[in-house]
Amino acid sequence: TEGLKAQEGFHADLATWIRTKDAAAGSGAGLPLFYPPWDILPHESKLPHSDVISERLQTLVELADVTSSAAGPGRRAIVVASVTALLQRTFPVAELREKTRRLRRGETINPLDLIEWLEEVGHEPEAQVTNKGELSWRGGIVDVWPLSSPWPVRLEFFGDELESLREFDPHTQLSREQVEAVMLPPAGELSLLKRRGAGNAERGITTNLQPLASLLDHLPADTLLVLCEPDALLDHALRYRQTVPPDDAFFLPWDDLLADAEQRGLVRFDVTGLDADIAGGPGPVRGEDIDLVLPAEPAASPLPAPRADGSLLTFTSLDAFRPIAATLPDPQVAEAQRREFFAQLHRWGRQGHSVHVFCNNDGERQRFGELWQEYGFGGTPVATDLGTLSRGFIQPDAKLVVVTDAEIFGRYKVQRPRRLKSPHAQAMRSAFEVDFTDFEEGDHVVHLQHGMGIFRGLKTLAAANARGTGRAGPGPGQECLVVEFAAASPGDEPPRLYVPVTEAHLVSKYVGAGKARPQLNQLGGTRWTKAKEHAQKAVRDLAGD
Repeated sequence: TEGLKAQEGFHADLATWIRTKDAAAGSGAGLPLFYPPWDILPHESKLPHSDVISERLQTLVELADVTSSAAGPGRRAIVVASVTALLQRTFPVAELREKTRRLRRGETINPLDLIEWLEEVGHEPEAQVTNKGELSWRGGIVDVWPLSSPWPVRLEFFGDELESLREFDPHTQLSREQVEAVMLPPAGELSLLKRRGAGNAERGITTNLQPLASLLDHLPADTLLVLCEPDALLDHALRYRQTVPPDDAFFLPWDDLLADAEQRGLVRFDVTGLDADIAGGPGPVRGEDIDLVLPAEPAASPLPAPRADGSLLTFTSLDAFRPIAATLPDPQVAEAQRREFFAQLHRWGRQGHSVHVFCNNDGERQRFGELWQEYGFGGTPVATDLGTLSRGFIQPDAKLVVVTDAEIFGRYKVQRPRRLKSPHAQAMRSAFEVDFTDFEEGDHVVHLQHGMGIFRGLKTLAAANARGTGRAGPGPGQECLVVEFAAASPGDEPPRLYVPVTEAHLVSKYVGAGKARPQLNQLGGTRWTKAKEHAQKAVRDLAGD
């Protein structure tokens, strides 16, 4: 695709389409892989975000499984990439294989050898694992957070035998469910690639390094390459070329990439948007028609065969049947437009078209069923599925009509950026993103787990303060937020909680109505838990009303 936004849209649509197709067929094929570009330029001193590297590495590791002989016949993968990501070189196939290891429960391995290997492939030793790419060990326990994993993993050894593999919560450091195996890819990409040449030069090694690879080097030989809007891809590639130095080792020219694809014999499809009169469509059509330009001799694929006359395979938007403006029309006009569109769906069904309606959630699907009955079309079956698609279309040759909630309810939803890979990634954001200027000593603050307290400033804990607690705490010399809570009994000294700055996202400034001073909570008390439960119930009641 041309850019990151189009890549996210294609990925979301493909995920919905494949999930629905697999559910109907009873198969369990994987969802499409997302191969993003670096969010920085390769010659800059800073490094890409860990989640960007994570998704790139996960794609490469999955492709290595697909292309391996052990994958078996029929193993497939779909990769959605932007043109910028294709122009950025990465690990050679053999080097990535050397820097990736899969560990299984019951395997025999020396823990010290494993730790040395993890450090060689970029993992950073820390007193406690709280971020991706970190490593920690104590005795026979090794904690590591692989970039491709949403949770860190705790490896427990009995001698040299890997006795247990468990995911754990980076907040509480408590173990979660057990896993049978863990994939350990390198803990970086751009940083390791920059270090590989410099390290050999420092050691006086003159052996030629294997040249950097492109994504094409990691693809199977029978890959289908689909280019969305080739002219826009070329324009985007030329603009990106102007931002990198002429001798950038990480840049692959677009012409060279296409020539490489042709040399490998990859089957190429061009998808382009054409006006209706150019595409030979019937009459004026609002919006764009998407035309799939098929190659002269396409390989076997799930796509329909080209027609005998060599004409294009056309996918037409539904704008001509359901015009949706940027602003909502008058309610009466909107209702008339929707009723007419439902009548068109009914006509398509009677004409033998297969009509599929995609709704975002069960509520919208239920509402669609109510409207379908209300308009008197209950006798004509319409397939409904749950999933998010950008917009609907019609494919006349296949007599296929796909409708989304945008056409049903007359609104286009704003595409949200993709969420970070980890379910708790927002909580794991860098401490540098927390603005401590919002906190003043004496302010009331709220700790997510313990409730109301008073901020008593920042303090760096000495090594003695971090020992002998009997529990995992902040490491020596670590800066912490000091939060004071209510004393358990009158006359007792109020307890203080030391929150490492890496967990500062758990603390927020108290914002209340009026001049009343809030009551402090006790550490380990139940009043804060009950208050949260009451608030959650109130929110559910409000949503129900």
